[in-house]
Amino acid sequence: MKYLSILLAAVLLCNCNDKVNYPKAENAFDAGREFIDGCLKGDFDKAAFYMINDDKNNDLLLTQKRNFNDKSKAEQQQYHDASIIINEDATLNDSTHIINYQNSFDKTGRKVKVILRNGVWLVDFKYTFDGNL
Repeated sequence: MKYLSILLAAVLLCNCNDKVNYPKAENAFDAGREFIDGCLKGDFDKAAFYMINDDKNNDLLLTQKRNFNDKSKAEQQQYHDASIIINEDATLNDSTHIINYQNSFDKTGRKVKVILRNGVWLVDFKYTFDGNL
């Protein structure tokens, strides 16, 4: 009975952790795809995990989250269910990719820049809005 109580307590403690552990992106394509998927599905914690953590990127992601939350539940569901369509994964150099994509719902062309920073592939979301390399 003592071991069952300890096991139950351990399970409860593990389940209380709301923090999701996302897998590290193995390459630029994975980082870009996971970031885009998070934005489409309204999982902005996931998107943030695959994004460079700086003030400008965080502000832009917060704006993206607000825009998503302002949409109707039906439109949110359409984005959630949409497929990612990669039009091009352009390699600029060994540490920078530009991913040109759209989704199957709104079909609007967009781009994200993915860079290798300290051995980790991350999206520089600022590029989507200003286009500077």
